[in-house]
Amino acid sequence: MSFHNQLKEKVVSQDQALKELKAWREKNKKIIFTNGCFDIIHPGHIDYLSQARDLGDILVLGLNTDQSVRRLNKGSNRPINDERTRAYVLAGLASVDLIVFFDEETPYNLIKLLQPNVLVKGNDYEVEKIIGFDILKENGGEVITIPFLEGYSTSSLIKKIIEG
Repeated sequence: MSFHNQLKEKVVSQDQALKELKAWREKNKKIIFTNGCFDIIHPGHIDYLSQARDLGDILVLGLNTDQSVRRLNKGSNRPINDERTRAYVLAGLASVDLIVFFDEETPYNLIKLLQPNVLVKGNDYEVEKIIGFDILKENGGEVITIPFLEGYSTSSLIKKIIEG
């Protein structure tokens, strides 16, 4: 699979993300960060990312590498889609401005590196327990939770496919 150039520009290295964020900050853009596996894209993901993007000017998505997903104990068959495929699909969404892979179990180091203005997670997390809360609090940023679209999850979708 080859990336279309416009989509390829969204999937960047951590170093390239730093350069792009610096340029956006010079234009007083508000940087939002969220992260996840985004294994099989469904309406819940689309809604979540759209809500996240509405919180500022630039949405940076930290995407778990395949190895990182496997370490999260999501099941022996996960991820269903490899990291390149997941990035390609996510890059096609208007709400996502940049995608940066991270290989650790959490995006803590990536959040520390990128220093977003806003950190977003689903409302199934307590704000103070969100990975990176301390970084945002220390730097005057915001940590915001947003509701998920009910009835959608990758795990339930996989179960539905298996059970027929």
